[in-house]
Amino acid sequence: MSTAQSQHMTARLDARLERLQAAFPSNASIAPSLDLITMEVAATDLIEVVTTLRDDPSLAYRQLSDLCGVDYATYGDDEWSTATEGTASFSRAVDASSVGRLTFDTALELPERDRPRFVVVTHFLSMEHNSRLRVRCAAPDDDLPMVPSLTSVFSAANWYEREAFDLFGILFDGHDDLRRLLTDYGFTGHPFRKDFPLIGNVEMRYDPVKGRVVYEPVSIEPRVLVPRVIRDDGRYVTGDEAKPDDAAKTAPPAAGSAPTSSATPVSKR
Repeated sequence: MSTAQSQHMTARLDARLERLQAAFPSNASIAPSLDLITMEVAATDLIEVVTTLRDDPSLAYRQLSDLCGVDYATYGDDEWSTATEGTASFSRAVDASSVGRLTFDTALELPERDRPRFVVVTHFLSMEHNSRLRVRCAAPDDDLPMVPSLTSVFSAANWYEREAFDLFGILFDGHDDLRRLLTDYGFTGHPFRKDFPLIGNVEMRYDPVKGRVVYEPVSIEPRVLVPRVIRDDGRYVTGDEAKPDDAAKTAPPAAGSAPTSSATPVSKR
């Protein structure tokens, strides 16, 4: 991308940012993020804000391109940690009660957070202004996450909200057909939640005796893979003096000596 194109994109993004801030002066969360603008909206204001985004000609975000859920229950936590200050870079501290080691008969005590656990993220597109917008709406109750349904404003939100309900257990108030979309009939739990076992709860197989598919408790063992990374480069200099061979390679040639070459001689015929 040329400098002129980059400056044009930056100017256009700034113009959209100013217009959004003018349309919602009480919302201090409106800010650029990479190549689009992000804004936080309370659940009680979501329908009103989204309707304005669609109907205001100066905004004209008339296309809902994506909607998904996010679970921040273990945000910032690691299954393992690797030291980056040593030459071996192999130390780690794996929590035995981490998410990756959950099974169908165990539970995980989630850490206390100072932020809502579930957030619904919606992306809008304004084709008139060639602009994209991300709207984040947090569910106020972690135990019963619920936000207003956008199906009354954008019919395209229908199956997106069903997917978020199926995978995260987020409820959408006003949705007239909030059924599971991806998981099987009778599925228990919501597989994208951080406290759902990575190996699942049950496995299925065909039973030739019964002549049908049967469900059984999952038989695979949960495990957390810890990559072994060994680094040996200039980022981890120990302070030792250079080796004699290295010093000889980097030393300047003596005065009057003929230059040397490491190239392989080629015979002429």
